[in-house]
Amino acid sequence: MKKPLRKAVFPVAGLGTRFLPATKAMAKEMLPVVDKPLIQYAVEEARAAGIEQFCLITGRGKIALVDHFDVAFELEATLRGRNKEAELRLLADMKMQPGSIVSVRQQEPLGLGHAIWCARAFIGDDPFAILLPDDLVLSDTPCMKQLAEAYAETGGCVVAVTEVPRDQTNKYGILDIGTDDGRLVEVKGLVEKPKPADAPSNLSIIGRYVLMPEVIGFLATMERGAGNEIQLTDGMAKMIGHVPFHGLRYEGTRFDCGDKLGFLEAQIAYALKRPELVSAVRAFLKKYETVT
Repeated sequence: MKKPLRKAVFPVAGLGTRFLPATKAMAKEMLPVVDKPLIQYAVEEARAAGIEQFCLITGRGKIALVDHFDVAFELEATLRGRNKEAELRLLADMKMQPGSIVSVRQQEPLGLGHAIWCARAFIGDDPFAILLPDDLVLSDTPCMKQLAEAYAETGGCVVAVTEVPRDQTNKYGILDIGTDDGRLVEVKGLVEKPKPADAPSNLSIIGRYVLMPEVIGFLATMERGAGNEIQLTDGMAKMIGHVPFHGLRYEGTRFDCGDKLGFLEAQIAYALKRPELVSAVRAFLKKYETVT
């Protein structure tokens, strides 16, 4: 019997060096797309999938990520005194149930697999989701909800996948696939950042996963992989054959917000989805079309 998916882990301990100097004193996951930080998009996506418990894997200087989801008494009192009802509703919408969000520290940057292992007490014996806030997916149905629905069908592990250019496979975790119905693919193997000539396919994992808790046991060996880091991909690969494992071709457009160009593109795409902004955004984009 499949356990319900109720837990999500957010690895947010990175330094965000590609966005210096903006991230010198601010967590990169607090960078806003339009008016909402990346971490809030990720948490809202998880909540839309039925997730009820949330774990932020943080590092030093990342306390603002936890504070963002706390009650801001002084701010709310000020808004209430000024009759700022719309702003109060925004804060009310993001309130969390008491005890539903926790954080753990990853003291050393030893890789994504190590970050997930740091959340082992939170994960326990339950299936869990992983959301990387750097990956922002604009879709009619939230990406994690799509994965949760696929998990309800198949059980086991489900990862979001997309096709990448063959010459860029050395940047991603790549699937070796079996059966493929155009939506769900059977995962026969996983290779972390293979050379294009050695890649078994061009289907790449993006930053959305539903995993079984057994992966913690494989990560606990602290075996080093690509980049001399403890790779989540290696831990997942060892579960293949023991639990069902599928890749889901998700619906939506992914923006790599860990990259400056991807982050800027996300700003425009999300602004164009906002009714109160779309006309003005289209107008200024048209203005800059002639700039050389």
